[in-house]
Amino acid sequence: MSTAEMEQLTSGASNRIIPILKTLRASLLFIHTLFLSLILFLLPRRCRRGISESLLDAPSSKKRKSAWRREEEDTFRRRALAEGYNTGDGHCWYRSATFLFLGGRNNALFCRSWFPVSGTPRGILIIIHGLNEHSGRYADFARQLTSCNFGVYAMDWIGHGGSDGLHGYVPSLDYVVADTGAFLEKIRLDNPGIPCFLFGHSTGGAVVLKAATVPQIEGMLEGIVLTSPALRVKPAHPIVGAVAPIVSMVAPKFQFKGANKRGIPVSRDPAQLLAKYSDPLVYTGPIRVRTGYEILRISSHLTRNFKFVKIPFFVLHGTADRVTDPLASQDLYNEAASEFKDIKLYDGFLHDLLFEPERVEIAQDIIDWMDKRLSVGVKDVNGL
Repeated sequence: MSTAEMEQLTSGASNRIIPILKTLRASLLFIHTLFLSLILFLLPRRCRRGISESLLDAPSSKKRKSAWRREEEDTFRRRALAEGYNTGDGHCWYRSATFLFLGGRNNALFCRSWFPVSGTPRGILIIIHGLNEHSGRYADFARQLTSCNFGVYAMDWIGHGGSDGLHGYVPSLDYVVADTGAFLEKIRLDNPGIPCFLFGHSTGGAVVLKAATVPQIEGMLEGIVLTSPALRVKPAHPIVGAVAPIVSMVAPKFQFKGANKRGIPVSRDPAQLLAKYSDPLVYTGPIRVRTGYEILRISSHLTRNFKFVKIPFFVLHGTADRVTDPLASQDLYNEAASEFKDIKLYDGFLHDLLFEPERVEIAQDIIDWMDKRLSVGVKDVNGL
């Protein structure tokens, strides 16, 4: 199978197109893994136990311990990098901080905050970054928000930035959804009475959209903002959709070695591309099997349920985006049941909207929308 015959699965906001099953070697590994899994499944339980015990011998156990130790060391290394990440802080009108938040599975999640120095912010925006990136990349956006009297929080997902987990590995995007809800609840407790918005980019946009369909989470929000959301993502090849659920269980951390490491442009600003590709906290390796499957799974779920979206939202997308589909964002806008909804398509813009040359104007569009939403909320309260 030639590369030209094969579609590519994007890794969300990672800026890279991952060609699933690109090489024969990867295909053979899948077949081999599936064959062994079927044998284990079909054998009598007694035989399976014997085989399992033989697989869990001392050398294998040592390898697992060694892998766990390397993962833990890498987490500490990334956390130190996240703590020292240059976010350009030092301006007089806001204060910033970093802290750890304990997720639903007792995993430590690295978080950031930016707040105006004086007064009470009129709203809070919680940033959920895209796949393979991290919260520190949104510091410029956060500063612009604080200059308009908004407070900002941001959280690194599991396996991302300074958070626990294997770098670039997401065992379940439902975990990220649950962590987002718990993080939102903590922020509301720490900032009573201040309206909250969720922001998600690319795969983070899919996470935010799914979180907003949970009634308890929806009730805590004034609205959500989605940039280039990962909706209607298709498998790289028909066989992927069939085998992905099984392979993601058998070999969840397997990486597709044939990945295109250079990827495609996600910004028209060369300096922003260079900054992203050279950032040690941005995962640049091949996508892991479970992570890819999770993108397909959440995207499929959301696409089937656009009509059940009721929360106020603003979706923004570049028409030249080759990572996620701007037409899917248009379908979300058309089909959603939300009474308060807006869409803006930027002609010729690429995937990472907040890193495009016009990022200040795009950020202002988001601020203006939140202002509009807050003004409507005040009118609703006064009309009671």
